[in-house]
Amino acid sequence: MLSLIFVLGMAVTYTLLGAFASLSGKLFGQIQTNPWTYFLVGNLCILMGLSMLGLFSLHVRTPDFVTRVPLKKRIPGMTGALLVGAASGLIVGPCTAPALAVVLGYAATRQNVAFAASLMFVFAIGMGTLLILLGAFAGLLAGMPRSGRWMVRVSQLFGWILIGTGEYFLINAGMLWI
Repeated sequence: MLSLIFVLGMAVTYTLLGAFASLSGKLFGQIQTNPWTYFLVGNLCILMGLSMLGLFSLHVRTPDFVTRVPLKKRIPGMTGALLVGAASGLIVGPCTAPALAVVLGYAATRQNVAFAASLMFVFAIGMGTLLILLGAFAGLLAGMPRSGRWMVRVSQLFGWILIGTGEYFLINAGMLWI
Protein backbone atom coordinates (compact mmCIF):
# COMPACT_ATOMS: atom_id res chain seq x y z
CA MET A 1 0.00 0.00 0.00
CA LEU A 2 2.86 2.38 0.81
CA SER A 3 4.42 1.87 -2.62
CA LEU A 4 1.09 2.74 -4.26
CA ILE A 5 0.80 5.92 -2.16
CA PHE A 6 4.43 6.77 -3.01
CA VAL A 7 3.69 6.47 -6.75
CA LEU A 8 0.52 8.55 -6.32
CA GLY A 9 2.68 11.28 -4.76
CA MET A 10 4.93 11.13 -7.81
CA ALA A 11 1.87 11.27 -10.04
CA VAL A 12 0.67 14.44 -8.30
CA THR A 13 3.99 16.14 -9.09
CA TYR A 14 3.87 15.06 -12.73
CA THR A 15 0.21 16.11 -13.01
CA LEU A 16 1.14 19.60 -11.82
CA LEU A 17 4.02 19.70 -14.32
CA GLY A 18 1.61 18.77 -17.10
CA ALA A 19 -0.86 21.47 -16.09
CA PHE A 20 1.95 24.04 -15.95
CA ALA A 21 3.23 22.99 -19.40
CA SER A 22 -0.27 23.27 -20.82
CA LEU A 23 -0.82 26.71 -19.31
CA SER A 24 2.54 27.97 -20.54
CA GLY A 25 1.73 26.55 -24.00
CA LYS A 26 3.80 28.28 -26.63
CA LEU A 27 6.49 29.40 -24.19
CA PHE A 28 7.26 25.78 -23.27
CA GLY A 29 7.24 24.79 -26.93
CA GLN A 30 9.65 27.61 -27.80
CA ILE A 31 12.06 26.54 -25.07
CA GLN A 32 11.84 22.92 -26.18
CA THR A 33 12.59 23.71 -29.85
CA ASN A 34 15.40 26.15 -29.13
CA PRO A 35 18.74 24.93 -30.58
CA TRP A 36 20.47 25.74 -27.27
CA THR A 37 18.14 23.35 -25.48
CA TYR A 38 19.07 20.58 -27.93
CA PHE A 39 22.74 21.47 -27.51
CA LEU A 40 22.58 21.33 -23.69
CA VAL A 41 20.55 18.11 -23.57
CA GLY A 42 22.81 16.48 -26.17
CA ASN A 43 25.97 17.29 -24.22
CA LEU A 44 24.37 16.15 -20.97
CA CYS A 45 23.42 12.81 -22.55
CA ILE A 46 26.96 12.34 -23.87
CA LEU A 47 28.48 13.14 -20.47
CA MET A 48 26.15 10.70 -18.71
CA GLY A 49 26.91 8.05 -21.34
CA LEU A 50 30.64 8.48 -20.84
CA SER A 51 30.11 8.16 -17.11
CA MET A 52 28.19 4.90 -17.63
CA LEU A 53 31.08 3.61 -19.77
CA GLY A 54 33.40 4.18 -16.80
CA LEU A 55 35.38 7.14 -18.18
CA PHE A 56 34.69 9.04 -14.95
CA SER A 57 32.55 8.51 -11.89
CA LEU A 58 29.83 10.69 -10.46
CA HIS A 59 29.42 10.54 -6.71
CA VAL A 60 26.29 12.24 -5.45
CA ARG A 61 25.98 12.77 -1.72
CA THR A 62 22.69 13.06 0.03
CA PRO A 63 22.27 16.69 1.11
CA ASP A 64 23.07 17.34 4.78
CA PHE A 65 19.66 18.87 5.50
CA VAL A 66 18.05 15.53 4.59
CA THR A 67 20.31 13.39 6.76
CA ARG A 68 20.08 15.76 9.73
CA VAL A 69 16.31 15.39 10.11
CA PRO A 70 15.73 13.59 13.43
CA LEU A 71 13.75 10.36 13.25
CA LYS A 72 11.08 11.86 15.52
CA LYS A 73 10.34 14.64 13.00
CA ARG A 74 9.92 12.34 10.02
CA ILE A 75 6.34 11.80 8.91
CA PRO A 76 5.46 8.10 9.07
CA GLY A 77 2.88 6.08 7.20
CA MET A 78 0.87 7.02 4.17
CA THR A 79 1.29 10.78 4.54
CA GLY A 80 5.06 10.38 4.63
CA ALA A 81 5.00 8.08 1.60
CA LEU A 82 2.86 10.59 -0.32
CA LEU A 83 5.18 13.50 0.51
CA VAL A 84 8.34 11.55 -0.29
CA GLY A 85 6.76 10.41 -3.56
CA ALA A 86 5.85 13.98 -4.49
CA ALA A 87 9.38 15.16 -3.72
CA SER A 88 10.98 12.28 -5.60
CA GLY A 89 8.89 13.18 -8.64
CA LEU A 90 11.15 16.18 -9.00
CA ILE A 91 14.27 14.07 -8.47
CA VAL A 92 13.24 11.31 -10.89
CA GLY A 93 12.36 13.92 -13.54
CA PRO A 94 15.92 14.38 -14.81
CA CYS A 95 16.37 10.61 -15.04
CA THR A 96 13.53 10.41 -17.54
CA ALA A 97 14.33 13.72 -19.25
CA PRO A 98 14.09 12.63 -22.91
CA ALA A 99 10.74 10.86 -22.49
CA LEU A 100 9.48 13.51 -20.10
CA ALA A 101 10.40 16.32 -22.52
CA VAL A 102 8.50 14.64 -25.37
CA VAL A 103 5.38 14.04 -23.28
CA LEU A 104 5.47 17.56 -21.78
CA GLY A 105 6.03 19.07 -25.22
CA TYR A 106 3.06 17.19 -26.63
CA ALA A 107 0.93 18.23 -23.65
CA ALA A 108 1.95 21.87 -24.11
CA THR A 109 1.05 21.92 -27.80
CA ARG A 110 -2.50 20.77 -27.07
CA GLN A 111 -3.02 23.66 -24.58
CA ASN A 112 -5.71 21.65 -22.80
CA VAL A 113 -5.06 21.58 -19.05
CA ALA A 114 -7.23 18.52 -18.32
CA PHE A 115 -5.63 16.54 -21.14
CA ALA A 116 -2.08 17.53 -20.14
CA ALA A 117 -2.66 16.78 -16.47
CA SER A 118 -4.22 13.37 -17.19
CA LEU A 119 -1.48 12.52 -19.70
CA MET A 120 1.22 13.25 -17.13
CA PHE A 121 -0.69 11.36 -14.43
CA VAL A 122 -0.82 8.24 -16.62
CA PHE A 123 2.88 8.71 -17.50
CA ALA A 124 3.79 8.79 -13.80
CA ILE A 125 1.66 5.74 -12.98
CA GLY A 126 3.32 3.88 -15.85
CA MET A 127 6.76 4.83 -14.53
CA GLY A 128 5.79 3.75 -11.03
CA THR A 129 4.23 0.41 -11.99
CA LEU A 130 7.50 -1.42 -11.32
CA LEU A 131 7.77 0.28 -7.92
CA ILE A 132 4.23 -0.79 -7.04
CA LEU A 133 4.98 -4.37 -8.08
CA LEU A 134 8.23 -4.41 -6.10
CA GLY A 135 6.40 -3.07 -3.05
CA ALA A 136 3.65 -5.66 -3.39
CA PHE A 137 5.99 -8.59 -3.94
CA ALA A 138 9.02 -7.55 -1.88
CA GLY A 139 9.78 -11.19 -1.07
CA LEU A 140 10.64 -11.80 -4.73
CA LEU A 141 13.60 -9.41 -4.42
CA ALA A 142 15.59 -12.17 -2.71
CA GLY A 143 15.38 -14.23 -5.90
CA MET A 144 16.77 -11.51 -8.16
CA PRO A 145 20.15 -12.18 -9.75
CA ARG A 146 23.21 -10.76 -7.99
CA SER A 147 25.18 -7.94 -9.52
CA GLY A 148 28.21 -8.93 -11.50
CA ARG A 149 29.70 -8.76 -14.96
CA TRP A 150 26.24 -8.78 -16.59
CA MET A 151 25.39 -5.53 -14.80
CA VAL A 152 28.55 -3.87 -16.14
CA ARG A 153 27.57 -4.95 -19.67
CA VAL A 154 24.06 -3.51 -19.25
CA SER A 155 25.54 -0.25 -17.97
CA GLN A 156 27.87 -0.09 -20.97
CA LEU A 157 25.00 -0.78 -23.37
CA PHE A 158 22.96 2.07 -21.92
CA GLY A 159 26.06 4.28 -21.97
CA TRP A 160 26.32 3.79 -25.73
CA ILE A 161 22.58 4.41 -26.10
CA LEU A 162 22.97 7.69 -24.19
CA ILE A 163 25.88 8.73 -26.40
CA GLY A 164 23.79 7.99 -29.50
CA THR A 165 20.90 9.98 -28.06
CA GLY A 166 23.25 12.88 -27.34
CA GLU A 167 24.52 12.80 -30.92
CA TYR A 168 20.91 12.88 -32.14
CA PHE A 169 20.24 16.01 -30.09
CA LEU A 170 23.45 17.66 -31.30
CA ILE A 171 22.60 16.92 -34.94
CA ASN A 172 19.14 18.42 -34.42
CA ALA A 173 20.70 21.49 -32.78
CA GLY A 174 22.95 21.91 -35.81
CA MET A 175 20.01 21.58 -38.18
CA LEU A 176 18.09 24.28 -36.30
CA TRP A 177 21.07 26.65 -36.43
CA ILE A 178 21.47 26.23 -40.21
